[in-house]
Amino acid sequence: MDYIYVFFISMIPFIEIRGSVPVGAILDLPFPATFALSVLGNMLPVPVILLFIKKILSFMKRFPKLAPIAEWVERHGEKRSDRVTKYATLGLALFVGIPLPGTGAWTGSLIAALLDMKFSYAIISIFAGILLAGFIMSGISYGFLGFLSFLA
Repeated sequence: MDYIYVFFISMIPFIEIRGSVPVGAILDLPFPATFALSVLGNMLPVPVILLFIKKILSFMKRFPKLAPIAEWVERHGEKRSDRVTKYATLGLALFVGIPLPGTGAWTGSLIAALLDMKFSYAIISIFAGILLAGFIMSGISYGFLGFLSFLA
């Protein structure tokens, strides 16, 4: 059951892999399982967001009660897009990978969709960012020496 928690926590916007890896460590789950489930869960919503977020936001704008939410989501993505635009795919990978508030796969996917980034480049960049965030969070959560000894 603990494995399922880790998997689903990694899919929650703004929490993502930054929350699921520490939870796995707290639950004393083995690093490989925590890492794999966190990456998989964090990556699962990405293609859906990339393919459909613009259509969803457009649909939401037709309803007065949903329009402010759609506009907030767009502003949130556009506000952070300058960091990605400057460095393209590498910028997107770093944006997703550096575990800071407001970054991550959900926001990275939103930015990539709003910038009309090519789907294949966006997927690869976001996946690389998720891996980077996973390694950073694993090092912090499992302890760098324990983490490094596992990789050796």
